[in-house]
Order: sequence, then C-alpha cells, then structure tokens
Amino acid sequence: MLAERAVRGLLAQPQRPDAVVVTGDLANDDDPREYRMAREILGRLPMPVYIIPGNHDSAAGFASAFADFDYVPQAAAREKFYYSVRIGDLTLVALDSSVPGKPYGRVGDVQLEWLDKQLSDTSGPVLVAVHHPPVATGMQFMDTIGLKDADEFGAVIQRHPHVLRIMCGHVHRAVTASFAGSLVTIAPSTAHNSALNFAKDAPAHIHLEPTIYYLHVLTDDGALATHTAFAEMYPGPFPVQADEGVSWP
Repeated sequence: MLAERAVRGLLAQPQRPDAVVVTGDLANDDDPREYRMAREILGRLPMPVYIIPGNHDSAAGFASAFADFDYVPQAAAREKFYYSVRIGDLTLVALDSSVPGKPYGRVGDVQLEWLDKQLSDTSGPVLVAVHHPPVATGMQFMDTIGLKDADEFGAVIQRHPHVLRIMCGHVHRAVTASFAGSLVTIAPSTAHNSALNFAKDAPAHIHLEPTIYYLHVLTDDGALATHTAFAEMYPGPFPVQADEGVSWP
C-alpha cells in the first residue's frame, strides 16, 4: 500500500520530524473501514499526527476513528473541524475547508474570524493547513473545485506576515505558489497524482507516480525550507568530493 510506503520512508529519514500533518482525504468514501485502516497506518508513527478533513472526509468520521488524538474530540464537536497546536517553535493552525457533498472548498466566516484572532494572538512562525488550495494551479479540472472564498481567506493571511506557509492537499501534485504575502505548498499525494495537463479541456486523469511527501524544516535564520522526499528507496547515499575551498564533515 502506498501510504505504508510513505510511513516507512518517513521512519527511514536520518532525522525524524517533530510531527506529521495530513492535509485531508484520509478516506475516499468517508467509510469507517477506510478510516480504521488510516488510523492503523498512521498509528505506526511515533510522533504526533495532525489531520484535517478533505472533500472526501467528515468530522464524524474523524471523531470515530481518531478519538484518541487529543485535539480531535474538541475539533469534531464544532460545526467545522479546526484547531491550533504548537509544534516545537512553530504554531500549526488547522482549518476545515470541506463542504458536505461538494468537491470544492469553503472556509467560511466563522473560521475566518477565528483564524484572524488566532494569528493575532500568536507570536512566532505559523503554518496554516487547509485542504483546498487558495490559488489556481493552471490545471483546469482541479481549479474548478478549489477554495471558493480564497479572497476572504487571503485578506486574513495578508494581515499576518508571520504566516510562513500555507499547507494544502487536494490537487494531488507538488505545486508552489505565492499567495497573500505568504507561500502555498500543495503536497503531492501518497497515492495517485493528477495528470499534469494545462489544457482548458483536459480530462481528470491520474498517474501512478512515485510516492512523495514534503519535509518542512525551520532553519536557523527563521525561514521555512520545504523538501520533496521520496518514499521509495533509491541507490545511495554516496560520498561527494567537496569543491575547492569547501570543507564538509
């Protein structure tokens, strides 16, 4: 299973991350059996796992399968599934853009007001996680089911320059775009990826590409670097000869 490969790849990293963020669509049909499988796979990770709903998920499904995650019961009790947690020197603000029965997303006024207050009350670097990207990707079949209140969302983000990154899913491709004074990173999928096609009439096709995930690293200068990591194992590592004047450990 591709998700299991991603877990194995993550655990094989020389330095394990402080937390894992899953940006939605843990199930395809909001089926309890799928959630149980997702819970079993994610339960193999020794670090905290933070989840948000995608357009295939529901807060009820999350509440049932992930009730032992300490933030889930309170988040699931709301009309929307949202919360804020600390991860080391970072704050993660997690939003719910799912709209029941619809493929597109909407954050909504209640969450936007809560987000504005959370960002105002938070000092230090912030990551905002939301399933539906607030930016166009050029892939028409995905952009038509994007975030419908992206302008309102952007107006809130614009007021808070300490938002280093907006982490999204939904598109099933690795995409980076500027947005509201911040940066959006759309994570690739650990399952299938969308076919890369910018034609206006491109069909909604998928490719079975290598399993990929993102690693976000807060650097010593306070910036956030994002790395693309492959779950599959490839030959290496091999030593590299340093250039003249460069000294490596």
